[in-house]
Amino acid sequence: MATRTEYLSISKRGIDFSSVPMRLFQKSKKLGIWDPMAFDLAQDKQDWALLPQVRRDDLIGTTTLFQAGEEAVTLDLLPLVMSVAKRGRLEEEIYLTSFLWEEAKHTEFFRRWLDEVPEIGAQDLHEYIGPNYRHLFFEELPTAMQRLLSDDSNEALARALTTYNMMIEGVLAETGYHSYSRQLEQGRLFPGLAAALRLISRDETRHIRFGVYMLQLLIQEDPAMWEVVQGRMQELLPQVLGIVGPPAPEEGPIPEGSSYDPDEMTEFAMTQYQRRMRVLERARTQTRDEVEEEVADELTEEFFTGR
Repeated sequence: MATRTEYLSISKRGIDFSSVPMRLFQKSKKLGIWDPMAFDLAQDKQDWALLPQVRRDDLIGTTTLFQAGEEAVTLDLLPLVMSVAKRGRLEEEIYLTSFLWEEAKHTEFFRRWLDEVPEIGAQDLHEYIGPNYRHLFFEELPTAMQRLLSDDSNEALARALTTYNMMIEGVLAETGYHSYSRQLEQGRLFPGLAAALRLISRDETRHIRFGVYMLQLLIQEDPAMWEVVQGRMQELLPQVLGIVGPPAPEEGPIPEGSSYDPDEMTEFAMTQYQRRMRVLERARTQTRDEVEEEVADELTEEFFTGR
């Protein structure tokens, strides 16, 4: 039976309020307090009534992928919280409590929108889940996260963070927001959904920054971790591109009138991928102070609100 000998918050060490995770926690309390049930969806319902069927299918498909993804993280994130707790990283654990809460809110909003706007009722939306998405979310994500329950190594932590924060949030979800922007015509349509997406994206920006920071520290402390991270990103890239890119032959062509441009989405995803790669590779030659300084420069309200 596990027992404890002390609590950090009442030890001489206390809580480091200037640390990156605690500063992110302050941002979560200030910027992440919003209610998924408070958005007015009346105009969204009117826009839906006028939307062509092919565009309806686009929007349900994109929202389904976000809905399932948010639920997946809500279900699978807990081992990461437990892993940092076992390492005695109190500040990181405190931040991750807000992280998990925010993912649960995202899950709540997308389901509310599906229920109230397209009124999907009891329809099973798994038909929108392709093989690449299924492999990434049904297999890779839970496997990487659950490994943390029995493997305390830095490699296991790096693989889990890379799987979720880099590839799922940092590449796939960012590309999904870009797709949403096209479908909502830069906010002209579905103002309720657009308003929620702005807040969800803002939450995810904090999540990505946390994951990048954790990986930067792992790589800075042990440059061999760069090979782990790079290898994992390369391993998962085909699944991500398979989700955002052109449909497989067995899936048939993109319907005429669809707002989806697979070539544009692929290019956008690759830009995000290369951007994450550059930041993480730089950590190989950085000192701890340089990593902290780089992150500190980004922890502004303007950075997280997009102003």
